[in-house]
Amino acid sequence: MSGPGKSSDRKPGQSVDEGLIETTLLDLVDGRGAGKTVCPSEVARALGGPHPDGWGKLMQPVRRIAVRLAKAGRIAILRKGRPVDPDDFRGVYRLGSAVAGVGAASSGPGSQPEV
Repeated sequence: MSGPGKSSDRKPGQSVDEGLIETTLLDLVDGRGAGKTVCPSEVARALGGPHPDGWGKLMQPVRRIAVRLAKAGRIAILRKGRPVDPDDFRGVYRLGSAVAGVGAASSGPGSQPEV
């Protein structure tokens, strides 16, 4: 997968700048469009490459930055298709636009969680 900020020259042990993670996360969420979400591992894979040794260690920094962006109102963190409190969520989650997060809480055809 090629994505914003992906570097094929990055070594598995090399760290990634938090600004690059933030930019990549926002680019992927914005590129996905309203009502669609991004798996946090997509952000990590865009930066760390396809091998788990490269992207696995990026999952915690991606989560930390997602929480910060959600608190700032720039994205929404969703579980089961509904926005969650960025300070109090566990388990599998997805990232969407802040507008999508508000709409995802309503009932209707668009409120079904993505699989």
